[in-house]
Amino acid sequence: MASVPAVLRSEWTKIRTVASTSWTLVSAFVVTVAVGALLCALLASTFDDLPPAEQATFDPTLISFSGMVLGQLAMVVFGVLVVGTEYSSGMIRTSLAAVPQRATFLFSKIMVAGLLALVVGTATSFLSFFLGQALLGGRATSIGEENVLRAVIGGGLYMGSSRSSPWASRRCCAARCSRSAS
Repeated sequence: MASVPAVLRSEWTKIRTVASTSWTLVSAFVVTVAVGALLCALLASTFDDLPPAEQATFDPTLISFSGMVLGQLAMVVFGVLVVGTEYSSGMIRTSLAAVPQRATFLFSKIMVAGLLALVVGTATSFLSFFLGQALLGGRATSIGEENVLRAVIGGGLYMGSSRSSPWASRRCCAARCSRSAS
């Protein structure tokens, strides 16, 4: 019987050593921050050309997070890769033989990948916010303004949400698991 710490270490090793999962997290980080920064810089330079109604409703926090939609796609791919690489390589058989308790196996996979996605998502959210505000110049807001910190933390939770965890990907691969086990 495999202990939970050993299974957690195993899952961490699998995620860390598969290049595609690491690159997917890096791409989620870079794309989110870059798109947000680009749009903040663009808006800062063209703000005076906006209609008065748009200037009045301008939200500097929201524009900083404009890259999160594309970054979230990379996080979804990360979740799929965490689960899918074991199935495509056939290593799922070895993993299930080493950890016959499927609940422990699934919990460990969710825990490691979810925590990693949450850390990357939170770092992405904070960097997107601070870089975006620096580029907005005089139109920027601060983290201490009402609801801004909550929005930044919420952005991190959004990036690391269940969409990027293997739990969401598990349903996609359930049919493959039953076929490979037979």
